[in-house]
Amino acid sequence: MKLRLKPYDLQLRHAFTLAESSRTITPSMLIEIEFDGIVGYGEASMPPYLGESYETATRFLESLDLGQFSDPFRLDEILEYVDGVATGNCAAKASVDIALHDLLGKIMQKPWYKIWGFKAEDTPDSSLTIGIDSDDVVRQKVKEAEGFNILKVKLGRESDKQMIETIRSMTDVPLSVDINQGWKDRVQALETTWWLEEMGVIFVEQPMPKELVDDIAWLTQKSPLPIIADEGIQRLKDLKRVQGVYSGINIKLMKCTGMREAHKMLTLARALDMKVMIGCMTETSCAVTAAAQLAPKVDWADLDGNLLISNDPFTGMQITDGKVSLIDQPGIGIKLR
Repeated sequence: MKLRLKPYDLQLRHAFTLAESSRTITPSMLIEIEFDGIVGYGEASMPPYLGESYETATRFLESLDLGQFSDPFRLDEILEYVDGVATGNCAAKASVDIALHDLLGKIMQKPWYKIWGFKAEDTPDSSLTIGIDSDDVVRQKVKEAEGFNILKVKLGRESDKQMIETIRSMTDVPLSVDINQGWKDRVQALETTWWLEEMGVIFVEQPMPKELVDDIAWLTQKSPLPIIADEGIQRLKDLKRVQGVYSGINIKLMKCTGMREAHKMLTLARALDMKVMIGCMTETSCAVTAAAQLAPKVDWADLDGNLLISNDPFTGMQITDGKVSLIDQPGIGIKLR
C-alpha cells in the first residue's frame, strides 16, 4: 500500500464563530492510499482547538509504514498499528481509517453503509449550523438554510437569547444549540434550557466546560432537554465514563480516529441506552460522506461541514429535502470533482 498526502486549506463561506474563537480557514490534509491500482481517499480536518496542524499531520503520516501490509482486508491489524505509532494525532489517524474504508469498499464494490447492514432510507434529517454573528448576518444564514428541517445554533455568549429570537423571527423549524462549553453557571444554564425548550429547541450540546462533570450531571438530571457530549467525549474508552453525566454523545470521526472506532462507539452507546448524534468539523465531502455511512443508526445528524466551505474538491453525500441522502457508490461514496 502506498500513501500520498496533500495539505489543503478549507475556505469557509462565512467566518465560523464559536463561544471562544472565530476562523475563516480550516487546515485539512487530504490523503490517498493506493493498492493494486485502486485508490482510497481520506481526510484530516484540523480546526485549531484539536491541537493538530500540517506539521504534526505530516510528521505522523510520513512515519507510517503501510508497505509492510500486503492485505488491506486486515483492517483491525492495520489500524491498531496506526493508532499505536504515536499518541494523539486523532484527525491524522482518521484520514488513514477513512482512506482504508474507501479502498476496501471499492475492492468489494459495496458502499460501507451496506457492508454494515444499514438501510439508506433510515437516515435522519441533518442540521445546518448557524454560527454566532450579527443580526443581519444571522438572517442571511437563515435564508441560506431554506430547505433544512432543523438548524443548529452556536451559542455561549451574552447574545444567546438575541440569536435565538432573531432566528425565530424568520423560521419555526426545530433548533438544536451547541454551547461549546460557553456556559459557566449551572443554575443559569438550567434556566436557559427551560427557555430554550419554549423556543422550540430539541437538545443542548456541550453546555458547560467538560471538566465540570458534577455540574453537567446535575444539569442533565434536571434539564427538560437532552444534554449531549461533544468536547466531553473523544474516543471509545471515554464512553462509559460519561454515562449518567450526559444524555448522549456526538461522534466525530476527527475525534475518534475514524469510521472503525465510530462504529464501535455507536454500538456501545446504544447498549448503554444513550442518544447518538453523528457530527463533523468543517470538512470536505470526503470526511462528511464517510461519517454519513453511520447516519441510518443515529438519532440526529449534523453533517453540514462540506456545505460551510467554498472549495470542496469532492462530491458525495447530499442533503435532500433536509434529509441525509446516501449514495449507492462503492467505498465511502465520493468522487473527485
